[in-house]
Amino acid sequence: MTIRSTGGHVAAYAWLVFAALNIADLAIGITGEADYSLMTLGIGMVLLLGCGIAYTVGLRPAIVGDDEAVTVRNPLREARVPWGAVRGIEGGNAVAVRFTGPDGTELQTRAWVHQTSPRAQAKAEARARKEESKTPGIDLRGRTPAAYAAQRLNEILDRQRPKTRSGAPDKAAAAKAESGKAKSAAGGEPVRGTVRWSVPAVASLAVPAAVLVVLAVVGAVT
Repeated sequence: MTIRSTGGHVAAYAWLVFAALNIADLAIGITGEADYSLMTLGIGMVLLLGCGIAYTVGLRPAIVGDDEAVTVRNPLREARVPWGAVRGIEGGNAVAVRFTGPDGTELQTRAWVHQTSPRAQAKAEARARKEESKTPGIDLRGRTPAAYAAQRLNEILDRQRPKTRSGAPDKAAAAKAESGKAKSAAGGEPVRGTVRWSVPAVASLAVPAAVLVVLAVVGAVT
């Protein structure tokens, strides 16, 4: 299961196309004569910085749930949490995953995608009450995108827990995983989540920004 922002993807790709056309124009002079000056290079770096922002904010953020773990990709950081290390998944104003961190303490990561303001959540509650009045027996309260995403992730989490003979999730195994003491099948070590910086995301912002600073200094000196 992969959850992304459709609007963010559309906006990001629109900017990438715009930036590519303008960089090509600056490089080969599609609409006029090419000009290889500090100003032209600066404009190119601004366009590349915009591409970095489009990538980190529009294309990169996602929530990915597979058979092994749930991965929360935010603009600059990424948390990968094996299901055995998950302590809880909630969907309020944002999808929040509580898990056992690398040092054994409880950590929480909030997803960038599907964040909902309190005002938007109140509107969703109002729409849900209206739908409930039309279709009695269906509980749609809190049916925000974040709440629905958390529900789907919790369904995967329940499927990954060991089952009893009746087919229901083993509560003892769930409690064991929740305490952070679940053991991996391979090495017998506690199952823990990891959080790391994304090198490509950081570089996509840092490199153009650094070049712009250098160009500003060079322009000031000359």
